[in-house]
Amino acid sequence: MRIVYIGTGEIGLPALRALMEDRHCQVAGVVTQPDRPAGRHLQALASPVKKLAYEKHLVIYQPENINAPAVLDQLAYLKPEVIVVCAYGQILKQKLLDLPGLGCLNIHASLLPRHRGSSCIQAALRQGDAKTGITVMWMNAGLDTGDILLQESLRIRRRETAGVLHDRLAGLAPKVLLEALELIREGRASHTVQDNLRASYAPKLKKEHGWIDWTQTQISIDRHIRAMDPWPGAYNWLEDVSGRKMLKVFTTIVSRRAKGNPGTVLRIDDHGVLVAAGEGGLLLREVQLEGRKRMKAAEFARGARLETGMLLR
Repeated sequence: MRIVYIGTGEIGLPALRALMEDRHCQVAGVVTQPDRPAGRHLQALASPVKKLAYEKHLVIYQPENINAPAVLDQLAYLKPEVIVVCAYGQILKQKLLDLPGLGCLNIHASLLPRHRGSSCIQAALRQGDAKTGITVMWMNAGLDTGDILLQESLRIRRRETAGVLHDRLAGLAPKVLLEALELIREGRASHTVQDNLRASYAPKLKKEHGWIDWTQTQISIDRHIRAMDPWPGAYNWLEDVSGRKMLKVFTTIVSRRAKGNPGTVLRIDDHGVLVAAGEGGLLLREVQLEGRKRMKAAEFARGARLETGMLLR
């Protein structure tokens, strides 16, 4: 089965490796985003998918617009039977979706129709879902609205962060994808229409989405902090004599008995920094002040001369 793989993010790397290793598949080409400036020096960096494809000597395309006529001609020349898409970053229009003989498949990191969109992993954590999973769907012109071919669920662990859940879902994706391709080869692939009444949407995250709203309950804030780890990071602003600095929060312990004005530092001891929430509070265990390394909250509080009564905004 001739396959063109389209993707950019790390979550798709295990699936791409599985396609390359499967005896029934031939990866005819890989499409990924152009190299983008990143880091302090804004050097052009290749995507994780490009790095793997280059290492394995695969044909690589990096169009600015994947739907451009010239790009469609290049992909048509590859004669794909199936196109597999995972975390690419551009919308595929109908002419492209019509190219492969057997169809376009998308690997999505949620149990559709719940959490359509790019921040589906973070949304599952913020909503307190008991489980999530991988969906392989038939692509259409909508945003994650295509018919479902195959799904497999994964139970979310109690203290899981988005980074850890991302890696577990990435590890599950190859199994679901290869099973879906086998169903297509055998002529047994199904088309299950999504129930739009059960759909929810998880839009792309921006840096400002990491801000901690202390008026929320302690449970909601704890979920938010884990959902924002590693990016964009959960944070507040801390005022001191040198001005306003970002304080990132990584790990916490829920405190149901804490009471106070939301965002107020209630207690500082060797266990951490207790901050009041809209309901209860959170004991901050690991934090990172802008320009400094990640450290235990108690150690940070001593060095920063944090005092009770101070407000995280």
